[in-house]
Amino acid sequence: MTEAETKILVVDDESSNRTTLGRLLRREGYEVAYAASGREALAVARAEDIHVVLTDLKMPGMSGIDLLKALKTIDPEVEVVVMTAYGTVETAVEAMKEGAYDFVSKPLKRAEVLGTLGKAVEKYRLQSENRRLREQLSALGDQPLIGSSPPMRELFEELEQVAPADATVLITGPSGTGKTRIARLLHESSRRRERRFVTVNCAAIPETLLESELFGYEAGAFTGARKRKAGRFDLAQGGTLFLDEITEMSLATQVKLLRVLQEGEYERVGGTETLRADVRVVAATNRDVATEIEAGRFREDLFYRLNVIRLDVPPLKARKEDIPLLAQHFLVRFAEKNRRQVAGISPEALSALSSWHWPGNVRELENAIERAVVLCRGERIELSDLPRNMRGRDDRSRLSFEVGTPLKDVERSMIEATLASVDGDKSLAASLLGITARTIYRREAEWAAQDAEAAGGSTGENSP
Repeated sequence: MTEAETKILVVDDESSNRTTLGRLLRREGYEVAYAASGREALAVARAEDIHVVLTDLKMPGMSGIDLLKALKTIDPEVEVVVMTAYGTVETAVEAMKEGAYDFVSKPLKRAEVLGTLGKAVEKYRLQSENRRLREQLSALGDQPLIGSSPPMRELFEELEQVAPADATVLITGPSGTGKTRIARLLHESSRRRERRFVTVNCAAIPETLLESELFGYEAGAFTGARKRKAGRFDLAQGGTLFLDEITEMSLATQVKLLRVLQEGEYERVGGTETLRADVRVVAATNRDVATEIEAGRFREDLFYRLNVIRLDVPPLKARKEDIPLLAQHFLVRFAEKNRRQVAGISPEALSALSSWHWPGNVRELENAIERAVVLCRGERIELSDLPRNMRGRDDRSRLSFEVGTPLKDVERSMIEATLASVDGDKSLAASLLGITARTIYRREAEWAAQDAEAAGGSTGENSP
């Protein structure tokens, strides 16, 4: 809502005051309506879309206080500013108790009038935007995915068509876009909804253990295997198995997964009994599968088996019109969780959120709103409550290296700086850097060992 779209009703029984105020407000770009009495003001408010009312307090017939009460019954969100030549504390308190936004004292000062009305207009805009967002959220109901942008509408249509089938699905998209939510929605909308939804993060399980996690093992299959253990395929029988970060799976395990997809059969590690897999497989990755295939890290035949149906999840920067709706959704959730009375987001904060490039996608927005709700000191999130790097300035530290800096030192600085910028999220940092999460884990272990060795050497040299 711009100034030209904001209508202010000026109510004063003196014609010269109405004319002067109207001229001032029109110069500022506002649309202005006029009324010479309280009753006339009510008729205007019922007939026109009024956003803010500037009314005299002392008028013949209906007083400004009585008008204020009546206006709030017509539109509870309308903001009212009262003018009074009797600027006593008692008068101001009475007006504020009845719902006035503020008051200005006569003789009127241009800066005070415009400043007070500007804040009242801003509050009305914020309330209107929050109401619109609440209505949109209410229309979405319990839907686990939120968005009304063209890319999300297209995704919802594909989900509705794909969910009832049993076909394998590959979900692609950057980290933090909600691929796990989509996989769960596929399951909950399918005929398998009454059975289990089992998740495996292929990057979080060591390569040597992933096969036994997927297919289970028999007693004695390896050292420490004292009894049979069911695998994830066993647990997901009749349901859905979600393989997250599928491109992190080793080639050896890929071969065995391919057999399950082709023939519907598998054996536990160390076992000879062939088992049937009545499981719908949904896989996800934040990497470019074509690049992984070309590099020899992912089997092309497995890709074609997984890619029966492909759902591409857009990054948040490609659907920025969804940011206000998502932000309001997270605000409501975290305000309730943290017992905070936070009702909305200021225009400046919302503008900053909409301008940010969101490398961490919806997950980063969720974290930013939770942080802002916790730090917020008023009834709405302000620009100062957002993370520093989202406030319209690039305050992120710049990395610089001298010529001849060892490559391993450059690599460490880049990885550590990226981790710091995403609050330690290794999967997200790996995605931004174009490496695997396992690479970050390995590097951190190497650095810890190097630091410990250096500390030990230093202690030895300086000890008495």
